[in-house]
Amino acid sequence: MRKLELLSPAGDMERLKMAVQYGADAVYFAGTSFGMRSFAGNFPPEELPLAVRYAHEHGVKCHVTVNTMPRNEEVDQLPPYLELLEDAGVDALIVADLGAFRLAQRHAPRCQLHISTQQSVSNYASAAAWFDLGAKRVVLARELSLEEIRRIRQSVPKELEIETFGHGAMCVSYSGRCLLSNYMTGRDSNRGACAQPCRYQYALMEEKRPGEYFPIFEDEKGRYILTSRDMCMIDHLGELMDAGVDCIKIEGRAKSAYYAAIVTGAYRHCIDDAAAGRPLDPVWRDEVEHVSHRVYSTGFYFGEPGQYTESSRYIRQWQICAKVESCDETGLALCSLNNKFRAGDALEVVGPDLRPFPIVPTELWDQEGNPLEEPKKPQMRFTLRLPRPVPADSLIRKQVDLSAK
Repeated sequence: MRKLELLSPAGDMERLKMAVQYGADAVYFAGTSFGMRSFAGNFPPEELPLAVRYAHEHGVKCHVTVNTMPRNEEVDQLPPYLELLEDAGVDALIVADLGAFRLAQRHAPRCQLHISTQQSVSNYASAAAWFDLGAKRVVLARELSLEEIRRIRQSVPKELEIETFGHGAMCVSYSGRCLLSNYMTGRDSNRGACAQPCRYQYALMEEKRPGEYFPIFEDEKGRYILTSRDMCMIDHLGELMDAGVDCIKIEGRAKSAYYAAIVTGAYRHCIDDAAAGRPLDPVWRDEVEHVSHRVYSTGFYFGEPGQYTESSRYIRQWQICAKVESCDETGLALCSLNNKFRAGDALEVVGPDLRPFPIVPTELWDQEGNPLEEPKKPQMRFTLRLPRPVPADSLIRKQVDLSAK
């Protein structure tokens, strides 16, 4: 079995650093153009080399998305952009368009080329054809079963790497290729600007009774006829490795730094357990329940997932209160505030390679050394006494139900 490479999302520099610190083998992100998540923070040209340098200093690879479907006028801008990525030292480009693929071979020859899931690679013939053209990796369509993936692995050259999505949001349309957003809002999902109209709550109107709306529901919460569950394959990592998958991708470039850290940390430990033949540690398995998510499923890996129509709402039961900037050997931690809490609150600490543990803080000080009862100002720095030292970039969180009602 091949040990899975863990590929984590990095919507901006903060999220990249958290993914790196919490155990990613590689991160994927975009510049300000040609990426399928135009509403993530993304990386301006001057920041791209800094991001790559930081990742490489920590032994982490950088994959950059160039996976929109560009129009004629956009293609003219591709060569200089590809050269910028090449000069920045990017390890791989994730591409979907054949023209962009050929341009990348000419203008970024040192970068590996990975075929995006937007290409809907669903069979061994397609995967092998991309390998013949020069691709190093294919990111398979999310609609494939585990057995279909196994057949592809057995039927293509061993040098071709296979990447699959393992965690995060799913799309109601085939491999994300959807025109609904463009039709309804003018925001093109195939060029990175999806408005997610599949998450809307819909009503029914009969053509001869305009303006009279009939609700589609089974209870007072309404009914969501297009929405999908989130994917979670953390319980099946050994099966993915056995099928010959090389890389598991976590979706979520538009999600928070907290999400990037916690989900990366959970999968890091569970991948290591699976590769070593150990049972998954339930502490790390439980971590994926500590981030904002929809109801989980295993996608199409084990058959049709079925339609989920109860809700498109997120489950949010934990909130980050503060981030640890530094901590000395006695447990005295310099922190920055994200959300308010008070001395005496029941909190939890989790960090890079740090098992979560509970705390009830009683000793807090402001930057002048004055006792502090409740840090209130966002991003304010304060000192907190912890029961033991923790790594920088550890997170202090509080259990609170923020799920939409």
